[in-house]
Amino acid sequence: MPAENAPVAGNLDDDDYPAYTMGRAAAVLGTTPAFLRSVGEAGLIAPLRSQGGHRRYTRRQLRIAARARELVDQGTPVEAACRIISLENQLADALRLNRDISRRLGGCGTDT
Repeated sequence: MPAENAPVAGNLDDDDYPAYTMGRAAAVLGTTPAFLRSVGEAGLIAPLRSQGGHRRYTRRQLRIAARARELVDQGTPVEAACRIISLENQLADALRLNRDISRRLGGCGTDT
């Protein structure tokens, strides 16, 4: 019988499963744990915590942190990079909502 908190094979394909430790996440991104802490402190990502209190990251969070790293590598301060990404996400959500509403209304309105 599997342990109660043992990972299930299906979780490995789940973008929201906290599979990455801080060290592994930093290695995957080619950055430092301090960078991950800084994007967390800026509110861009909120890693889950293991029972021992260690940060655990999801694939979705790693993609977001990778985008932040791109901006920082281009000279953008971490806080500004986090704000840019938040605004990019809000715009994507608004465009998706607009598209869905337009479809429900029969295509009248905007052409996105």
